[in-house]
Amino acid sequence: MTSPRNPADPLTREVVELIGTVVARYHEEYAEAAAGYQLTGAQARVLALLLAGPTPMRRIAEQLKCEPSNVTGIVDRLESRGLVERRPDTADRRVKLAAATDPGLETGARLRESLGDFAREPLAGLTEAERTVLRDLLQRMLGTPPAP
Repeated sequence: MTSPRNPADPLTREVVELIGTVVARYHEEYAEAAAGYQLTGAQARVLALLLAGPTPMRRIAEQLKCEPSNVTGIVDRLESRGLVERRPDTADRRVKLAAATDPGLETGARLRESLGDFAREPLAGLTEAERTVLRDLLQRMLGTPPAP
């Protein structure tokens, strides 16, 4: 019998392979969209994170699952293009925040919009109820709280 921690049934393997295919396609689309703005995938991901607001450099590294020194280089390159700026954190001046500039916000928004084809078209084939179930299942798999 297969334990829940080590599922090896054919359905589980198929689901894992499908998730892998979706992730690979998403990364390909993301890199292609980023290249359209002369950005690397990592630069585009940082810019996308900064659309939510100024973010501590360490937090960006955590979200990207990389070393803070990598984020420093990425932010340096984005800053040299005028898309990002560094700011001191008003709550803790030892902390540096990365913040998208107005051109960075515009580029990030256009980039996000250009990524829509891959996700929107297949998702448009699902009903709102199906998309809700998919979202809830993905959140459950990731151990994140359900959306309100």
